[in-house]
This record gives sequence, structure tokens and C-alpha cells, in this order.
Amino acid sequence: MQNIRNIAVLGHGKSGKTSIVEAMMYNAGAIKRLGTTAEGTTVSDYDSEEIKRQCSINTTIESINWKEFKYNVIDTPGFFDYAGDIKAGIRAADSALVVMSGRTGVRVGTKQTFEYAKNKGIPIMFFVNKLDDKHSSYEKTLEEMKEVFGKAVTPFVYPIQEDGEFKGFVDIIDMTARRYEGTERVDIPVPEGMEETVAPLREMIMEAIAGTDEELMVKYFNEEPFTFDEIKQAIRTGVKEGTIYPVYCGSGEQNIGIRSLMDSIGKYLPAPNEISETGRKADTAETVELVQSETETTAAVVFKTIADPFVGRMSIFRVYSGEIKADSTYYNANRGENERIGKVYTLCGKKQTEVKSVKAGDIGCVTKLEFTKTGDTLCDKNKNIILTGIEFPAPTLSMGVRPENKGDEEKVVGSMMKLMDEDPTFTVTNNAETKQTLINGQGEQHIDVIVSKLKNKYGVSVILEEPITAYRETITKSATVEGKHKKQSGGHGQYGHVKIEFAPGLTEEMMFEEKVFGGSVPRNFFPAVEKGLRESSEHGVLAGYPVVNLKCTLLDGSYHPVDSSEMAFRTAASLAYKEGMKQAGPVILEPIGYLKSYVPEDIMGDVIGDINKRRGRIMGMGESDKPGLNLVEAEVPVSEMHKYSTDLRAMSGGAGTFTFEFVRYERAPMDVSNKIIASSH
Repeated sequence: MQNIRNIAVLGHGKSGKTSIVEAMMYNAGAIKRLGTTAEGTTVSDYDSEEIKRQCSINTTIESINWKEFKYNVIDTPGFFDYAGDIKAGIRAADSALVVMSGRTGVRVGTKQTFEYAKNKGIPIMFFVNKLDDKHSSYEKTLEEMKEVFGKAVTPFVYPIQEDGEFKGFVDIIDMTARRYEGTERVDIPVPEGMEETVAPLREMIMEAIAGTDEELMVKYFNEEPFTFDEIKQAIRTGVKEGTIYPVYCGSGEQNIGIRSLMDSIGKYLPAPNEISETGRKADTAETVELVQSETETTAAVVFKTIADPFVGRMSIFRVYSGEIKADSTYYNANRGENERIGKVYTLCGKKQTEVKSVKAGDIGCVTKLEFTKTGDTLCDKNKNIILTGIEFPAPTLSMGVRPENKGDEEKVVGSMMKLMDEDPTFTVTNNAETKQTLINGQGEQHIDVIVSKLKNKYGVSVILEEPITAYRETITKSATVEGKHKKQSGGHGQYGHVKIEFAPGLTEEMMFEEKVFGGSVPRNFFPAVEKGLRESSEHGVLAGYPVVNLKCTLLDGSYHPVDSSEMAFRTAASLAYKEGMKQAGPVILEPIGYLKSYVPEDIMGDVIGDINKRRGRIMGMGESDKPGLNLVEAEVPVSEMHKYSTDLRAMSGGAGTFTFEFVRYERAPMDVSNKIIASSH
């Protein structure tokens, strides 16, 4: 356990995370040649969708051996649509490597993933990638990092530039230069003229080291040099406490600086049992701190599920105590069910290696679990502990979906259920009112990937549609009308006659009362009249939407002792409804929701302008509890919010987030009503 490192590789999309992971595997001898995302040949981006889009979509595990260590490198996606997979990867990690491009510097995804890691309370290390790009700047990126992430940002290396080309770096800890000629690395003295640049940086590291221990502080003030062991131990302490964020640099594609990074992961990042892990008792909800040890009873968390059409459901887990053994039974404390485990594997991309067991601190995989979902705890039954799950982001975009081919309905639903197992940020809902099936995801690209997976993995094609807005109708004034149903045919005829007042009601549900005098309508027909009105009120006279806030009062009518029946009075009530609604000033009501947009201050004007274009009413604005973001609150029609997540992301560069909840119905403007009525006919 002491020699395991579980590292989540995080960062904004296209920062080169996967190329760094690929170089790490190559250096460790896990692969014989470096793959590239452009050619679709990397170990971690093996899914057909990832190869097609040239970006990571799924979190993958690459288990490699480096010197005396085992690294479980957790390669996470970089785009916002896959935030669920990023959070899943962080859940299994004991430390984070945040990658950024030296060309583009700190981006929204860099900040977001840094916050995810910080909230998890795990140590963070940085890598400035793509320094072989002539437009990259280590100095500028470093300056930006300090501004955004604070004074804990500590450069451990400094790049060597020769004639504008990146040739290697100076290791500031041991004051040795690593120079590259192609793939060959040569250790040389610090190049002439660079001492002045790196000396103050080394002084900064020594100061940070002194701050981790009182004895070291005394030595620092007495100008006594630290031993290498003191430096190493102090850095480990500072990294674990979050007072030091080591910064490395290089090029993943050129495999420059990756070996030094790998050495540093083992030296400075914590082993699994150095990071605290808490849970709660399943029966009492009492908080307990888990002792992470191979000799303790078993507790593990499933942090990722893969729906494979051939293998079935694959559950990837991290063991926190004890071990998960092949051919054993464990207790799912979340579901209260026993799970039978068959074969157990370790992972390197899609390659599975069968093992007898996976011990505390390590990551493994099992297939075909019956009850277990992502975020569930597997443990010994007598332990009965639930470890912290994963808080997945709620969907932000919904689209209607229907099968391309008739008869595929069941197949589509079954396939979507499997994908929901794999991706908890994707949900499927059925709108009983509009009779529309909705798929809900994190953005347009996310939903596009879902549709592609349905076709390529499960062989079903679907058509996407705009979500149907559930409007309502109501009336604005009173009207009294008669409805008469009279039909004579051989034998018994049909006769029902009612006089009804229609008026605006106080409750959303239809109110019915009767004020009939003298028995003009017998009492036993009142329920039939009410039923006829309730059935009719499901469809308004303008566009066919349900009618709300309607009060119906039966005033009078007549009957025939032979020909009157319940059906005749239901029909008479329906006729009265159609005429009465027309005379009572019918109007369309549209659903209104409450929007809370969290956005950077510099785009507040753009966001407010965009809300106004959506016919929204600004209800308030000011600071929020989210760092670096202001809050704009507004009431906006639901029909105008369909593509809001896409537009907000474009306006804010991905920094903006929002919540939106339905609050009430209100009268739609005349031009909007006319469009709704026209589209319904």
C-alpha cells in the first residue's frame, strides 16, 4: 500500500492529458510505441467515440509499474459535458495532476478541475505541457497560475530554451539540468546565465520547506543547508497539507519531462493510507473514520461503470480496506444486498489482467454485478459501512427522442437504461402530459455522444426533437350557456339538457357545483355532468392544452323520463363546455421558471441582455457563494430556456453555471399565443 499512487490527471480539454499518460506508460514499458490522439492510437482513448472525436470522453485507468511504485493513473476527460466522469475519477484518487497547455495557460476547465480536487481535499501537482510549441510561455503561465491558485504554486523546474526551441529544463531541487536531444536525455550542469533565474526560485522552495517544520525554520534562519532527506520529507508534508503545489513542465507528445514527473509522483505524492477516508454506518448513519489497511475487513467503492454490449456491466472499484477477492461474496451496504464476485481484474486502458485479489489502496474491476451502481460501497457484511459516494451534476439540456424505426421502442428504452448505468449524468424521463420521451444530459456534445453510442453499441437509431412545452389554457370572464343533446332513433332516444355557468376559478383543478332548483335535472345525473366537464377540460378550445382555474356551476336544464341517460348528460355538458369556453375569454398560459445564473462579473451585461431576449424579468443580481462568480436571478418562460446551457457556456467560456426550476403559469403575450395556436392546428 505504501508503494501505490492513485493519481487523477485533470485539466481543460486539449491540454494534452492523454499524451502525458501515454508517455508515462511508454517510459514504464507498458507499451512499445507512443500513440497519439490524432491517429486514435492511445491506450486510454480506446472508445470508438473518443477516436472519432479525438478527445477523452470516459475516465480510464492505466496501471503501470515505475521503479518500486505502482501507479494507477486515472485519465479523465477535459470537457464540461463529461463532468460526471471527472468527478468519478477524482473519487478514486489520492492526488491530482492538473495539466495545462503552456500556450493557452489557465483556462476555465483548469480552474474547475482544480476546485474539484481541492474540495476532495487531495494534494495537487501541476504540469505545464506543450512547451515544444513555439507560442508557449512557461513564465506567463506560471504568473497566471500564481494569480489564480495562490502562493502555494511552486515551480520545481525551469525550461531551457535554445534559439527559441525547448530543449529541456533545470531541476531546481537538485540544481541539475536535463537536456534532450530527440528522445535522449542527458544530465548536465545548469547552463550559463540561468543561475540568476533559478536561484530566487530555489530560495522560494527552501522558504516553503522551512514553513513545514519548526526545526527546519530554525535551520533556514541560521542559513544551514537542508539535507536531501529533509527536503524530500518537507516537500511531502507541504504537498499533503496544500501549502506546496509543485509545478513541472515539458511535452507529453515529445516525452520531455515525463520521467522527472513520474519520479516526483512517487517521491512527493501520498500513498493511499496517508489520505483520510470517512464513511457512515449503514444502520445508524454515525460517521466513522476508516482505517485503510490490508489487514482490516473489506470496504471498497465502485466509482465507474462501463456498459459493454458483449461483456455486460463492468464495475471499476477502489479498495480502501481489506481486499476484494475473486469468487467471493460482499455486501452492498447502499442496496442491502449480497453481491457475488466472479473474476477480478486490474486495468490498463481496455486491457484486463486477471488477478486473485485487489488489496487496499489499489484499483480493480469486476463484471456482471447484479445490484451495484456507481457510487455504491461493497464491504464485509459485519462492517456495514457506506463510504462517500459521488455527487454528480444535474442535467442541463433536454431533447425529445423517438425511434427512427417503428417497433424499436423497447430496444431503445433498454439500450438507454444500460447507458444510464454507465453515465449517471444522463437520465431519461417520460413526460406523461406531452407523451414525449426526453433524454437529459450535460450539453449538446454529451447528447450527441449518447445518440452515437445507441447506434454504434446497440444498433438502434433515434431521432432528436425539440422538447414540447406544456402550456395551459384558462378563461378570463364568466359566460352562461346551454348544451342540449337530443337524438331520436328507433326505440329509446337520447336526451340531455344543461345550463352551465363557466367562470374563473380559484384552484388549478376544475371546481364543480350545482345550483339546480325544482328537479329540472335529477340529482342522479349530476356526476355525469361533472364527468363530462372534467373530460372536456383536458383539452382547451384554443390549442388543445389542459384548462386550469375553471369553475363550472350547473344552474338548470331538463330531462326526459325515458330518453335521458348518463351518457346523454355527459354529451350535453361537453357541448356546453365548447360554447362556454369560447364566450368566456379563453387565453393561453405559459410555464415560467426561476433562473439562477452564476457568471463571471465581466459578462454580466451580456447575460442580462440574453435573458431579456428570452422575455425574462431580472429579479436580482449581486455576489454569489461561488468563488469568482456573480449571481443573476430572473423569471423566464420555460419555452425560451431550451438551449440556454449551450448559449451560457458560449458566453462565459464554460465558466457559467445555472439552476432553473418551474414556479408557475402565467398569461402568454398575444404574439406568443398566436404562434402557439397556429402551431397546434
